[in-house]
Amino acid sequence: MIDRRLAILQVLPRLDMGGAERVAIETAEAVHMSGHRALIAAEGGLLSSAAARSGAELVQLPLATKNPLKIWRNIKRLEEAIEENQVDLIHAHSRAPAWSAYYAARRRNIPFVTTYHGAYGEKSALKRRYNEVMAYGDLIVAPSHFIAGLVIHRYGLLPDKLRVVHGGVNVETFDQAAVLGDRVARLSKAWRVDVSAPVIMLPGRLTSLKGQKLLITALAQMRHQEALAVFVGGGGRPAYVNKLLAEARRLGVEGRLRFTGPCDDMPAAMMLADVVVNASTSPESFGLTIVEAQAMGRVVIAADHGGAKETILPDETGYLFPPGNAEALAAALDAALDMDATQRIAQGQVARAHVARHFSTQAMQVRMLDVYAELLV
Repeated sequence: MIDRRLAILQVLPRLDMGGAERVAIETAEAVHMSGHRALIAAEGGLLSSAAARSGAELVQLPLATKNPLKIWRNIKRLEEAIEENQVDLIHAHSRAPAWSAYYAARRRNIPFVTTYHGAYGEKSALKRRYNEVMAYGDLIVAPSHFIAGLVIHRYGLLPDKLRVVHGGVNVETFDQAAVLGDRVARLSKAWRVDVSAPVIMLPGRLTSLKGQKLLITALAQMRHQEALAVFVGGGGRPAYVNKLLAEARRLGVEGRLRFTGPCDDMPAAMMLADVVVNASTSPESFGLTIVEAQAMGRVVIAADHGGAKETILPDETGYLFPPGNAEALAAALDAALDMDATQRIAQGQVARAHVARHFSTQAMQVRMLDVYAELLV
């Protein structure tokens, strides 16, 4: 970055599981490995130990609150943390703590960076105002060109305020050669997945936005009626899961579905898949699972919108289909399953090389350090 030792403070609501938290921890690791101080201000959570292992110093503050009065009080707390640790730059990853961080940064006259992690709904003037702080950064990081364009359109910003830093995948962890032992066999047995049948995997939370219903509809329209659909992820309300099962029964494909719940070994899970699908009904900010699947050499199919489309080279590393079009998804799935083993392996090798070059964790870390360096030289 630069010659002198810096202190970079990132702020989050709490250190629980999530994409923003993962990015913050990986960024902290890059800062620490560069010889600088990496601090994360947040409430504790499941990822606190991972943050500490990355080299981050944890500053425990009640930043998960959305109470306006408490957000205001957190300005002073962050000011004190900035002064005590001689912080050179503050980076906000979430809206509520970003309001506190913005005012603290301005009062202490240090650079303020934001990452606009999602599309953020704007159904009311109050919600638009709440979101607006994420566009106050001296530089604004977007996880995709899709999000960068959305921010420019919403706030009338000039493009030179935005920096696109795509998410990254650990290509050492997401590597077929690294999945050893009986990890795949254990998942296959637990999930009742017959490996002799083609497996179509949709990773993601059980929510209508992820397109589980669309995949079920496509499953019924496919030529490959032996294929299984495996939904990997938790968080679904029982009513939603029951609705999916009712639709599957109506279409005659209930026996071809598997709901696994959360999985803490996604590399092994993806080894089970012949095809990995992103069927999101609304554009996503990035689409990490599609990058992970390409790193694993899997065939991938994604809806042609949002950040996910930016990670695929069409017909080279994967396939795109018109969003919400079950017939097109079914055709893409059949075409993918028609490929022989040699074709799949060859495409998987191209996909892995593409991810290693453009979407690795290391590439993301370097780009984030470059953003900081722009403001600190």
